[in-house]
Amino acid sequence: MKIQPNQLLKITFLFFLFLGIISCDELAEEKKDFTTLFETSKGTETPEYKDVISFYTKLAEEYSQISLFSFGQTDSGEPLHLVVYNREGIYNVDEIKDSQKNRILINNGIHPGESDGIDASMLMLRDIVQNDSLKAAYKNSIICVIPVYNVGGSLNRNSTTRVNQNGPLAYGFRGNARNYDLNRDFIKQDTKNAATFAAVFHTVNPDVFIDNHVSNGADYQYAITHLFTQHNKLGGSLGTFLQDEMRPKLEASLTEKGINITPYVNVWGNTPEVGFSQFFDSPRYSTGYTTLFHTLGLMVETHMLKPYKIRVEQTYELMLSAFDFTEENSELIKQLRAKASEEILAKKTYPIQYKVDKEKFRILNFKGYEAEMIDSKVTTGKRLFYDKSKPFTKETNYYDEFSVTKEIEIPKAYILPQGWYDIIDRLDTNNIEYTSFKKDTTIAVTVNHIKDFESRKSPYEGHYLHYNTTVLASIENINFKEGDIYITTKQNGVRYLLETLEAEATDSFFNWNFFDTILQQKEGYSAYVFEEVAEKLLLENTVLKKQFDEKLASDADFAKNPRMQLDFIYKNSPHYEKAHVRLPVFKVF
Repeated sequence: MKIQPNQLLKITFLFFLFLGIISCDELAEEKKDFTTLFETSKGTETPEYKDVISFYTKLAEEYSQISLFSFGQTDSGEPLHLVVYNREGIYNVDEIKDSQKNRILINNGIHPGESDGIDASMLMLRDIVQNDSLKAAYKNSIICVIPVYNVGGSLNRNSTTRVNQNGPLAYGFRGNARNYDLNRDFIKQDTKNAATFAAVFHTVNPDVFIDNHVSNGADYQYAITHLFTQHNKLGGSLGTFLQDEMRPKLEASLTEKGINITPYVNVWGNTPEVGFSQFFDSPRYSTGYTTLFHTLGLMVETHMLKPYKIRVEQTYELMLSAFDFTEENSELIKQLRAKASEEILAKKTYPIQYKVDKEKFRILNFKGYEAEMIDSKVTTGKRLFYDKSKPFTKETNYYDEFSVTKEIEIPKAYILPQGWYDIIDRLDTNNIEYTSFKKDTTIAVTVNHIKDFESRKSPYEGHYLHYNTTVLASIENINFKEGDIYITTKQNGVRYLLETLEAEATDSFFNWNFFDTILQQKEGYSAYVFEEVAEKLLLENTVLKKQFDEKLASDADFAKNPRMQLDFIYKNSPHYEKAHVRLPVFKVF
């Protein structure tokens, strides 16, 4: 049969239309396939950084409920990304700030070798958008995920540095692009990562924060542990809520799912059954930092020796349990957060140092393994051996109460000279409110002089960290210059101010070396010249003469040391520089 030209044209058109339909169907099917490397590898592999971002890019293109935002830079030169789930979608990050929904922030890959949260979050967000019941369950939540926080470490991929860890096959490195441990950088913010994290954090202003990790340390039966922020340190109604409601209910939720969970096993040099204390997350750590802004913080620590597949699956379930709890307690959490600053200020004093209370503990039915010291086959010594054939459940003391060892009176305001711009930059990054003096102004303020401190003998995250710091306080009239800043404590960031500007606080800016220039005396004297000046000072200043004589009589070492005696007169004279050991943070009461 001869086919006419018009028939041929029609057949050709239908043929290509048919091919086009098949092609489009195949593309659509391919586009909707969000199976992850974790799944195709049967729980043994985690994707490279570029593939994580590609996954979320495609997920956002396919589902309007997912948005992918790019924030500021990291030390690697790559931006920090934020993935946002909202049932109605989010098209501008300001919508997160303005929303009355629950706001949850999840941080992954702070140590990229600890990739459990990276994979669990990919599975979780995909499952939510593809499951109507999950979308309904979290209709009142905005779930924000940092896919990989330590981008530089993630790009530094290897299979050897996590020598104690059971999977995945390849992973990133703990240090970032400048070899910082980012989970020690939240207060000092030496890295671009930390500054950008602060921008993300304050944009989201999360009610609940989850940071996903993998633990080192002892061996035991649990595949997952929790490390809530220390409730005494969080304090007030929020601290009570965390300890009495959130922690036990999250534990119970996982138990119902058949998942055993225990507090983070914080032991060093012992085995867990002898008892252990809660980890104290000072503000250098993620949950310690987020606590400063009244966020309920939780660190997940899966166990390094358990199979990767199990660790990821249990991280996934813990996050969903946390979402469920947040949905159920939405109104109360927001009420507690709203009044947290007011509670702090009402107490008039604020604790800045703690210790474990050894008189108070609760009993854990801890699931561990019998341990013993056996002969090493490598060295001439003994080694610790956990016998997996001998599991046990033992009553174990868990010390999660901390008592205050130092507290300060909360000032009305702090004043900081404008020259300390590295501090001001950090105040700006953390949304701290302040005003600037419009003209030179003299004010009577409380001045702190550094009395004593110790310093690490080895570098720690780029610093020689100070500790055991003490101060001497006095009242002085100080002339402040136009442009110096006045920082009221009556604001949401009050806790941040107290923890950074009080020199004696664990992670104060002083202890992190921001004020080290005040510790070096810039001017001095020649003894043979100052002798005559000192003689005149003692003749004219009867108060100084009395103090000098009393010290000679009461301090034997002083009485034997002419150099100390001359230095005493110098440091109590108008010739001694005022800036030496004087903290440039002044307090108004």
